[in-house]
Amino acid sequence: MIRSFYGIAENPFSTRHIKLLPQQQEINDTLQVHCQQGGLCLVLGIPGTGKSVIKESLVQTADKRQIVAPVARTLHTYTNTIKILCEAFKIDFEGTPFRCERRLIEEAFNNNRIGKTIITIIDDAHLMDMETLRKLRLLFEDFPKNHNLILIGQPALLSNLALTVNQDIKSRVTYSVITKRLNPDDMQAFVLAELDRLGLGHNTFTQAALDLVVRSADGVLRKTRNLCLACMLEAVRTTDKTIDIENVNRVLIQPHWRKEVDITDF
Repeated sequence: MIRSFYGIAENPFSTRHIKLLPQQQEINDTLQVHCQQGGLCLVLGIPGTGKSVIKESLVQTADKRQIVAPVARTLHTYTNTIKILCEAFKIDFEGTPFRCERRLIEEAFNNNRIGKTIITIIDDAHLMDMETLRKLRLLFEDFPKNHNLILIGQPALLSNLALTVNQDIKSRVTYSVITKRLNPDDMQAFVLAELDRLGLGHNTFTQAALDLVVRSADGVLRKTRNLCLACMLEAVRTTDKTIDIENVNRVLIQPHWRKEVDITDF
């Protein structure tokens, strides 16, 4: 609907096409470096601060010398997680977990012999059972050293790792970072850069509307994306291609955008 109304070829504000911001690019580059020596890396942050964008960048920019295996279904048991990893590495996952582990290790060394590095990404790692994570850590101990295990999650993961019982995992962390909220200038630059990518003019959002979007999103990248998309849908509904402050306000009155909602309103 938005593409037809604005005459654009691609979906706006898609995580698959967002250019990394300076903060995210620095994290991405550091994670790549840790692949060369072997690492256990933590990328933590509150929801919506760009962790998924970094993950997508690692997946999409992987070259012929890299194999990226993302795991997003972190509530599974260890056995199912192993099968998901086998699927990501494109190897047979039939049989016992022990056989699957052996195939994964063999595949890792096969790739090491031909000069490929391996990046395993576990998203929403704060939801994973710590015993499952411990078993995975023991598995990856047998991988060649040009392998990087990246755990992406919320800061609660760091609190769990700080417990004495989990020191065996925390002591192996080679890099950790907390993604921060964006400052207003970076958020505005993000919106304008996305308009440039789509071939839309900067006047698609009036300056007042853009300022309100930046203030309302409170430095959270996901909120910025969702608010801009909602404003564009509102513009489609009103058949006005210029998004002004009234369009933004009509979106912001929706209950999920309001900090305090009186249940008696419903």
